[in-house]
Amino acid sequence: MDGSASGEENASIDWTTDDDLEILTETATSSPPKLITRDIEVIASNGEASSSAGVSHSMLVKQFVGMGFPEKMVSKVIEENGGDTDLILNTLLTYSNLELEDSPHQQLGSNSDPSSSDYNEAALDDLSDMDSRSEDETEEDTNPISEKHKRLLALENTGSLSEKEEKLLTLAKMGYSVEEAELAMERYGQEASIADLTDFIMAAQFAREECYQHEDDLKIPAFSSQQKHVYIGNSNKKKRKYLEMCKKKNAIEDEPIRLPNPMIGFGVPSQQPEHIPRSIPVEARGPPYFYYENVALAPKGVWDTISRFLYEIQPEFVDSKYFSATARKRGYIHNLPIENRFPLIPLPPMTISQAFPLSRRWWPSWDTRDKMNCIQTAIGSAKLTERIRMALERYDGDPPESVQKYVLEQCRKWNLVWVGRNKVAPLECDEVEMLLGFPRNHTRGGGISRTDRYKSLGNSFQVDTVAYHLSVLKDMYPDGINLLSLFSGIGGGEVALHRLGIRLKNVVSVEKSKANRDIVRSWWEQTNQTGELVDFDDIQTLDGEKLETIMNSIGRFDLVIGGSPCNNLAGSNRVSRDGLEGKESSLFYEYFRVLEIVKSYRG
Repeated sequence: MDGSASGEENASIDWTTDDDLEILTETATSSPPKLITRDIEVIASNGEASSSAGVSHSMLVKQFVGMGFPEKMVSKVIEENGGDTDLILNTLLTYSNLELEDSPHQQLGSNSDPSSSDYNEAALDDLSDMDSRSEDETEEDTNPISEKHKRLLALENTGSLSEKEEKLLTLAKMGYSVEEAELAMERYGQEASIADLTDFIMAAQFAREECYQHEDDLKIPAFSSQQKHVYIGNSNKKKRKYLEMCKKKNAIEDEPIRLPNPMIGFGVPSQQPEHIPRSIPVEARGPPYFYYENVALAPKGVWDTISRFLYEIQPEFVDSKYFSATARKRGYIHNLPIENRFPLIPLPPMTISQAFPLSRRWWPSWDTRDKMNCIQTAIGSAKLTERIRMALERYDGDPPESVQKYVLEQCRKWNLVWVGRNKVAPLECDEVEMLLGFPRNHTRGGGISRTDRYKSLGNSFQVDTVAYHLSVLKDMYPDGINLLSLFSGIGGGEVALHRLGIRLKNVVSVEKSKANRDIVRSWWEQTNQTGELVDFDDIQTLDGEKLETIMNSIGRFDLVIGGSPCNNLAGSNRVSRDGLEGKESSLFYEYFRVLEIVKSYRG
């Protein structure tokens, strides 16, 4: 969706795409893959606060085991260090380093805190316990695996694994469950790459975080600690009922919709199906044409509802990785023709190495990414990149697989690129603009902070993708078009039309964010547009009388374009993922209301 939510004054990070992995606060960048340590607060009998240590401990164990560390080692390190995720990770990395050395005692002395003799002894005890299994003790005893996993291992020994089973086993060896791997493969198909499958599993894992970890989900006032104890802590029956309700709610919300594989909609420049059956209802046929966008992985039923309101037209699901070096999974509903589309020229870089050629020198062989993940509304912190550097500098050559896995997860999640030996960095604003198809320094025109520039870009269209769909308008409107741009954001639709060479005669832009409106106005002036730009700040005030007055002056609109806010649709939003009934995402109905007024205009 190419628009901002209604609460632009909200200083919290606005994770607004389903491709964004589950990160709840900026501080999440200071720890390994999101480690939840907040639990429902329970008050002990002496009146002092205590946490649900069992739940917190088990989730920490699960997260670090998923990174490739042995479960027994993880449990011991957590018992020693509590919930300090930084300390846990550093200790685990130290232990993993020790395993590679012939002399653990000598290596420990150089890597551990020299001021703590107790720490050295505890570390040796941990390693001794970890490696002192009896001959009868199996790997399954210390790190239980499912029956499906055992069956795959047995088939591997006989050399009779199918291609699908080989991928499942590969994912299982990476720390993911076979069930998760099967779900990912069901979604993307057996031909999907390991990178695509792991990206989906990671997104699903974060999306399924238990809702009782978020206090906002309790739907109760901000009680004091003692009041929470009375309301929740005293009744196991109430807690069980509440958790069952949460799990049921999550199960409904997290049920994935069926997406095409490959996600190319009605075709992309490199892949055009021979026959595309499509029927537009009579009442939906243009002009005026309309084009609506939102996140592909919305909650169950959302796209059915959107389609029902938009004349039963089925969505065209497209991943922008087929148009650029970055992924962006979106659904588009429109009544545009689909024949004779053409891409923007020059073609954008299609791989990371093409987009960032200077990074090739530092790119490690074990980082096999060739596409960036979906551009997010925030970036990784300096603390995160420093932690990665420190973890990698422990090793002269390639780090062990557990460290590689952790680093790759962070690089994918935060779109980090290699800028030096063992050094990664987040994308700069101008690099994000390039990946999304905007002109360099496009977002500087709003005079906003660097943080807000990332937010505006994260909520924008991917211009090359949208331009491909809109390209059919060029021959249809050789003299230019009248455009109604709803939830304009930073003007992705306007930029796409301009880059296609379609003159913008009159543009009515509706955008809540003043900063975004300023960006569009600045771009309008810098590109010497000859038409007229009129902007409004609230779609809810754009009633029939105003629209008719505008159309009586400039003529009817040729195109209505926009994507309503996806705040309540994105899988990253576990607090208010209320679908189209959410405060921000319910603005979809305003898009439909305005579209109906435009379509019914007979002036």
